Amino acid sequence: MNLRVGDLVEVRGQAEILATLDERGELESLPFMPEMLRFCGQRMTVHKVAHKLCDTISRSGMRRMERAVHLKAARCDGGEHGGCQTACSLYWKEAWLRKVDPEEPHPIAEPSPELLPLLRINTRKGGGDTYSCQATELLRAAPSCLPFRDVGQYVTDVRSGNAGAPQVVRTFLVGLFNRVQEFSKKILPRRLWFRGGLRWGFVEGRAGATTPTVKLDLKPGELVRIKTKDEILGTLNDDLLNRGLGFEEEMARYCGRTARVRARVERCLDEKTGELLIMKTPSIILDDLVCEGVYNANCPREFVPFWREIWLERVEDGS
Repeated sequence: MNLRVGDLVEVRGQAEILATLDERGELESLPFMPEMLRFCGQRMTVHKVAHKLCDTISRSGMRRMERAVHLKAARCDGGEHGGCQTACSLYWKEAWLRKVDPEEPHPIAEPSPELLPLLRINTRKGGGDTYSCQATELLRAAPSCLPFRDVGQYVTDVRSGNAGAPQVVRTFLVGLFNRVQEFSKKILPRRLWFRGGLRWGFVEGRAGATTPTVKLDLKPGELVRIKTKDEILGTLNDDLLNRGLGFEEEMARYCGRTARVRARVERCLDEKTGELLIMKTPSIILDDLVCEGVYNANCPREFVPFWREIWLERVEDGS
């Protein structure tokens, strides 16, 4: 369909979508999830062209995705996955969409078969709180790796509208720097490593094995400021974790910013196992802050970062 960012599309009805799915409720190994049914028949705007994604399961780098997009304001609410609060941006195969003209009249919805039972059956994996979703199946849906040197991905970033040329150049240079760092750590003695061999963003934990915690009991709607990078580094161990939750270079870009609390996160799916995890220490989601992939090949997934309360501080409105 050669969809681009900003194109108007209509999510097809259940009958049309059902005709594209196999017995597992998937198309090209990508599940159509129960949480997506509420969008059937709606007209929505293409937010990003999902031609690639970062592998957060096996850490193999970038993976190639075919014929898929992300739609604006279409995130999973976790209602059929144990209340998962990860809020992933949903993947939409082109076969599930129809490109429309803004002036085209909206058709009247016709009765359609009940698709929910098929999707629910394939959502559960075995017994207990273990689930299957788009995030857990991404290695099957995007089986081939996309090497850094593949120039075509950067051309597609620009042509699709995912990123402008200056942003693509910056991201390429960051990726090149990171590869030089990795290579230097393999062949040079430690004393010759530049900035300790760290990736661009230069995030290094300083807290040691035991990481501190703070309880602010933040509520949705409260205004907070993200602490400075130096303050946050003092809460991380060598693996850049604070009590099991990671802090990444992309998150460091927001240090010093103010934002409102959207939600407290207590449940999320483990992408590797599909197990529903209950957090011992709740995390925070902030409004309008997502991973933009600036340091990671312009990945269009736009994760919603989880923030520990120790990384935040309350701000009074108007201050």
